[in-house]
Amino acid sequence: MGVKGKPDITDIIEKKRLQWYGHVKRMPEERTPKLIMDLIPRERRKRRRPRKTWMEGVQAAITTRDLEPDQWRNRGMAFGFRKTATAVKKNRTDR
Repeated sequence: MGVKGKPDITDIIEKKRLQWYGHVKRMPEERTPKLIMDLIPRERRKRRRPRKTWMEGVQAAITTRDLEPDQWRNRGMAFGFRKTATAVKKNRTDR
């Protein structure tokens, strides 16, 4: 927890990163973001300490939260704060 009971900024970033990962994983195979996520660059990086890739950050977030790699299929299980679309439809009585 951050200041005055608010979530820490790193937790917020981690949640958003996992949400985007799940969103891209559900995309059709021909979509550009999905193609880029699986892209492996041909060129080497300059000499220095290697930076962490976006996918390494996703993997770290998955292990930190004790999630399964295929849990992106069910957003409600992964985040707990958000209901899935089917659960929302079942609870609606106004229709």
